[in-house]
Amino acid sequence: MRTLAIDCATEACSVALFEGGAVIASDHRVLGRGHAEMLVPMIAALPDRGKAAQIRVSVGPGSFTGVRIGLATARALGIAWQAQVVGYPALALVAAMAREDNQWGAVRVCMSGGHGEWFVQEFDLSGQPSAPPLSLAPDQAASLPADRPVAGSQATALKGLSRSPFDAVDMLPDASRAQLLEKRILFDTPRAVYGRKPDAKIPA
Repeated sequence: MRTLAIDCATEACSVALFEGGAVIASDHRVLGRGHAEMLVPMIAALPDRGKAAQIRVSVGPGSFTGVRIGLATARALGIAWQAQVVGYPALALVAAMAREDNQWGAVRVCMSGGHGEWFVQEFDLSGQPSAPPLSLAPDQAASLPADRPVAGSQATALKGLSRSPFDAVDMLPDASRAQLLEKRILFDTPRAVYGRKPDAKIPA
């Protein structure tokens, strides 16, 4: 079965096409902005224009715009191709990548959030989330116990603020690594996870 993976919840935008567990083709770009313009052409450049029986898409937390773009694209392609659409947490993919690359057990993920805050989440020895993601000011994140290595876009920044030593690796999620995620962490009905409350409120 072919699987298309989409990840554009962060400053990185990536797509990958799998046949079983093997990557057929992939594309990973650090854009910052412009995901809406780049995502569909990146998918179209894959073999068979990326067509797959299953679509895996990052549901965040991350950029409000990036999360929505990824979900909308996945749902549209799911309808067009009659494909199964499943979601996965962006921070879980970073944790899985860090564990695979560094042979780590428990890991903390620290990623850029909104308004200068960072998304922080703990993952246990089995790679499962042991707590929900938090949106914290950098000094709050630095006050957490330094009891595990840290991965993510703000990993080395967090290490610089901490008074305790720990291993830290900067990385962004990459759709070509989406097969590292176990099925039990996937969402059958993917919905956006923004990680923080919206800036605007609807009047009562």
